[in-house]
Amino acid sequence: MTHGIELVRNICITQNMATGMDCVEEEVDFNWEEYLEETGATAAPHTSFRHVELSLQSSFQPGMKLEVANKGSLDTYWVATIITTCGQLLLLRYCGYGDDRKADFWCDVMTAELHPVGWCAQNNKTLQPPEAIKEKNSDWIEFLIKELTGSRTAPANLLEGPLRGKNTVDLIVVGCILEVRDAFEPNVYWAARVQSNIGGRLCLSYVGLNDPAYDMWMFYLDTRLRPLGWAKENYLSIKPPTDLCDLRSSSEWTEALDEATAKALKSPLPLEVFKDHADLHTHSFRPGMKLEMVSPKEPFHICPVSVTKVYNEYYFQITVDDLTAEATPTCVVCHADSPGILPVQWCLKNGVGLERPQGFESQDFDWADYLKHTGTEAAPDVCFPNASQSRGFCKDMWLEAVNPLQPSELCVARITQVKGRLLWLRLEGLTKPLPDCIVDVESMNIFPVGWCEANGYPLTHLQKTVCLPQKKIAVVQPEKHTANSCQPLSSELDFMLIIAIACMCCLGLVNGKYCCSQLFINHRCFSGPYLNKGRIAELPKAVGPGKCAVVLKEILTMLINSAYKPGRVLRELQMVEDPQWNCQEETLKAKYKGKSYRSNMRIVRTADQVSEFCRRVCERLQCCLNLFGPTIVSDKCPENCFSQTKTKYTYYKKRKVGRPSLGENAQDGDMTKPARRRKKRKAIFVQKKRRTSIVGYQTTESPQKHALNESFEEEDRLVLERNPLEWSVSDVVDFITSTDCASLAKIFQEQDIDGQALLLLTLPTVQECMDLKLGPAIKLCHQIERVKVAFYSQFAN
Repeated sequence: MTHGIELVRNICITQNMATGMDCVEEEVDFNWEEYLEETGATAAPHTSFRHVELSLQSSFQPGMKLEVANKGSLDTYWVATIITTCGQLLLLRYCGYGDDRKADFWCDVMTAELHPVGWCAQNNKTLQPPEAIKEKNSDWIEFLIKELTGSRTAPANLLEGPLRGKNTVDLIVVGCILEVRDAFEPNVYWAARVQSNIGGRLCLSYVGLNDPAYDMWMFYLDTRLRPLGWAKENYLSIKPPTDLCDLRSSSEWTEALDEATAKALKSPLPLEVFKDHADLHTHSFRPGMKLEMVSPKEPFHICPVSVTKVYNEYYFQITVDDLTAEATPTCVVCHADSPGILPVQWCLKNGVGLERPQGFESQDFDWADYLKHTGTEAAPDVCFPNASQSRGFCKDMWLEAVNPLQPSELCVARITQVKGRLLWLRLEGLTKPLPDCIVDVESMNIFPVGWCEANGYPLTHLQKTVCLPQKKIAVVQPEKHTANSCQPLSSELDFMLIIAIACMCCLGLVNGKYCCSQLFINHRCFSGPYLNKGRIAELPKAVGPGKCAVVLKEILTMLINSAYKPGRVLRELQMVEDPQWNCQEETLKAKYKGKSYRSNMRIVRTADQVSEFCRRVCERLQCCLNLFGPTIVSDKCPENCFSQTKTKYTYYKKRKVGRPSLGENAQDGDMTKPARRRKKRKAIFVQKKRRTSIVGYQTTESPQKHALNESFEEEDRLVLERNPLEWSVSDVVDFITSTDCASLAKIFQEQDIDGQALLLLTLPTVQECMDLKLGPAIKLCHQIERVKVAFYSQFAN
């Protein structure tokens, strides 16, 4: 599809030259979701970016100890262990229960009374075990000593103060001081100050230098970064950067370091920041060994390099091979897991070009001849334990990547090749295009789609080509042209042919499977309780033809904006789904009374499913089944809907379709069967429908806000037999299984979510902890809100 778009662009440019139009690059708002949908492209999976996944983890770790208030016993506390985490929620178990999980409980770190170990002693508070286990041990003091010896306690700054409950990456604030390993000497460190923190990507300036020209960008997990004082503790040198040392006098460097250190020690960077730093593995390289490496200065090609120095069991130096007499060595410090180092013959085996060393006379580079010529040996394969892993990246996937020549810039990027553990990336939107840059799959300079937007950082993206018509100028053409002159289009037919080809490429008409014909909006059909008849009348009579998902998204957007309450229609459309359909997820948007609404919906992609999809939408919106779809209705609808009143039509449709309007019962006690049969529920909750005196659609609003910012509607209020605070994990699983979110029940089982935890869940927590897209997350939160409403009305005092 990408090649098709380039073809269309070239065709349009050619045509515009013939018709006298100027083409310019227009700066437009870039939306990843829309771009991927329009091009049919695929985003690289989030799980492929290990450094980003680690940055999103909680600062609290299973096994940490803390002091927490005793339940049911005022002003007493006991030590508890963190069993697992879910965002800002912690699953705790009081010490003394051993492997017994029946008393595990969830709490929100932002609201619960949690304290570091030792807090009770410092504040004269009573530390005693819960009543349920009080008799299990005769000497609880001795028990605690054994329990806490060698254990890791939850840091005080994560339980109290401004850093409370924050993720690891958020602990790094502007002004923090770290130590950075020298780029040329692995045993030398110098202090650096954090200028900005973008999702864990740090802009650092060396202490003693205030010039932004020397700022550097590193991800916080980079092995070059260490906490302040680390070098001294490990008997390493503390010196200004080797390549910048001459910019200041020795006394200026020392004075700047002393001043920065004194300030930093007053509010040190929490050591939790470094908990996920990878341990370095020992290497097997020896001086003189040859290997291949992505060029450290210009990462657009791979070149032969040599091991020129071994510092210790962890670090060695690599120098780019250059046989010219006046060569300035290009050296880089490496370790066993350094990205971009490869064994000899890697390029040959993977069909990749290898740069010939400067000064090497032979035009055809051959490793055997080269090793013989230089009298050296190739580094054995044992030195490269992970030379082939790809981490799930594939050709033509999209991501966001750092511009290697401008580290502060992140660009939209497409993977053009995947070879072993290397990716070739084409950076889009640059004013001056670069060759495909080569990065390792473990690089911390690549990020998933949407990372910049999530962290509020600008993204360099593709620009849209638009053509501006020029003023018409009368030109008298000679009757004959020379053979080498540019020929205009031979006829209007040629012009139409080019336009047709362009449209076919853009709309996907080349493959009719994904294209649908016109869809009609039949204004005379019954519009149902949700849609405004007057607004429907203002809509066009037809939409399309074109790509199925595009046409359907357009017509659904029109219907949403024709609704009395667009938010409610958005929610109804989320329920239109069939597991047998070939769908893609789309974001639908609406505005109502100054508020913006958006929701994800799965829309069919193939032409054979369009008719059924339209019918299901109409059915869900309780309008005539012919309101929109592939069938055109002239004067009289086959459903005879136009002649019916609202009440009569709704009653007729319920009898015919076999499903009631939401929250309705028939008049005169004529109860209708629900459309969906639910599993028989346990006694912890029962369903209770609201009775109304009319058949038409009505709602009442509860105090709880729906995730779409519209009031939660009382369509099937719950009546609970038991307080949800007393629900076990299995009770929660039973409840979720009984709803339209049954497929998510397994997650609740795996994460041990009981009734207490259920009531603490919110939309952001659900999305983060359960890794759900917005649509399913909203559906799930809708069910959770029902439980909360029932809890507040029945059990909360």
